[in-house]
Amino acid sequence: MNHVEEFFARYESDPALQAKVEESLACYPGSLELRESVVEHVLLPIAADLGLSFTVDELRAYETRKKLQNMRPDVPVEEGEPVEDPPAYWLLESGWEWDDEPIRKKEALLRDIAGY
Repeated sequence: MNHVEEFFARYESDPALQAKVEESLACYPGSLELRESVVEHVLLPIAADLGLSFTVDELRAYETRKKLQNMRPDVPVEEGEPVEDPPAYWLLESGWEWDDEPIRKKEALLRDIAGY
């Protein structure tokens, strides 16, 4: 088991570690656009404190493997077997996207009003 796997195994089973990560994340509200930076400044230092150092690239590789495993349609789910919630990722699918057209329209309107 590598450090990333070991960290998340511990994270899943340790409410105190979950609370520590959540408390640290609270310092970065609305920071999905900075997800990699948040990982570098929150998750990696906490993992290092536990003696489980890893890099952003190692985390990305771990999440990619995890995602590919979860996407495999050839792994049947037995009847009556609990179906897990979709996994949450720290980097994958956590980008910040928005339609900036309303912002550009508002900026244009303000420029027109100001006479620029």
